[in-house]
Amino acid sequence: MPAAVLCTLRLPEPAPSLLDAVAEVRVLGRIPETAELCAELAAGVDVLCPQLRDRVTAAVLDAGLPRLRAVCNYAVGVDNVDVAAATARGIVVGNTPGVLTDATADLALGLLLAAARRIREGDAEVRAGRFTGWEPEYLLGLDLGGALLGIVGFGRIGQALARRALACSMRVAYADSGRAAAIDADLAGRVTAMPLTELLEQADAVSLHVPLTVETRHLIDAAALRRMKPSAVLVNTARGAVVDEAALVRALREGWIAAAGLDVYEDEPRLTAGLAECPNAVLAPHLGSATVRTRAAMAELCAGNALAALRGVVPPHCVNPHAWATGGPPSLPG
Repeated sequence: MPAAVLCTLRLPEPAPSLLDAVAEVRVLGRIPETAELCAELAAGVDVLCPQLRDRVTAAVLDAGLPRLRAVCNYAVGVDNVDVAAATARGIVVGNTPGVLTDATADLALGLLLAAARRIREGDAEVRAGRFTGWEPEYLLGLDLGGALLGIVGFGRIGQALARRALACSMRVAYADSGRAAAIDADLAGRVTAMPLTELLEQADAVSLHVPLTVETRHLIDAAALRRMKPSAVLVNTARGAVVDEAALVRALREGWIAAAGLDVYEDEPRLTAGLAECPNAVLAPHLGSATVRTRAAMAELCAGNALAALRGVVPPHCVNPHAWATGGPPSLPG
C-alpha cells in the first residue's frame, strides 16, 4: 500500500512533483467541513497538508489515527492546528517559516503607506468623479519621515519591516518581551524597546507581528485603541483575532485613531459589521505571502516536511519535535 498524502487545496509547484514521486496524493480542491475532513482521514492518510483555514482539531486528528503521522501546514502560523492534541497523539506538526518574511514585510509597509497617505480614500474619490483638482488641504495624511513606528512582535517579519521603515527615515520602537536578545546586528542601536502601553501611546503607526495565542487574542482591544494617538495608523498582517474588530470599527468611526491597514480578519473571510464601510480602512484579502516566488517556496517547505515524515524523520520545520520523542512515528503502511 503506497503512502497517502491528503491536501485540502492544491499546492503550487514544486510540491505536487515532489510528493507525487513518493506517495499517492489526494487533493480535495476545497476547504472541507469537519465531518468531511474526518471521513477523508479515516480512509487512511499518512500526512495531512492543510491550509490555514482548515481547523485541525483533536477530533480531526483522532479520525486519522492510528495511521496519521504528520500535519504539514501550508503556513507559518499553526493557530489552526491543535498542536497540544497532536503532540499527545504522537503526530508532528510542520510549518513554513522564513520564506515569507520579506513578502509580508513589503505588504505591511504598503498598507502603512496606503493608510497613512489616504490612498484608498483618494482612489475612491477619483473613481467616483469627486476629484475636481488639486487643493491645499485635500486628503492630508501622515508624514512617514520622522514618525515613530511601533512594531508589536519583533521576530523575522517585524525586524524586516523595521529595516524598511528605517529606509523611509522613520524611527522604530518595538514591544516583544521574548525577543530582547534576538535582534539582528544590523538593527542594534537603531531601534528602541518599549513596554506595549508606552509604545501604543507614543507611536504614530503601530504594526502587529505576533502569533495568535491565548495571550495575544484581542491584544489590541478598545482600551489599547484608546491609548493610541488620534492621528495614528494601525496595521495588521499577523492574525485577525489579535485585534478586537468590533472595537476597531468604533475606533475608526469615532476618530480614536486615524486609519487602519488590514490584511487579516477576526472571522476571515467574513468582516465585522461596519468595517467595509469605513473609508479610513485599507482592506487587503490576506495577501501577505501572495507572490509567485514566496508561495512556491512555501510549497517546497511544506512538501519537504511531508517527505521527511514519510521517511520517519522529524520534519525540518517542526513546531513539536518531541511528539516523536517516545515510540517514534507510526509504522508505514505495508
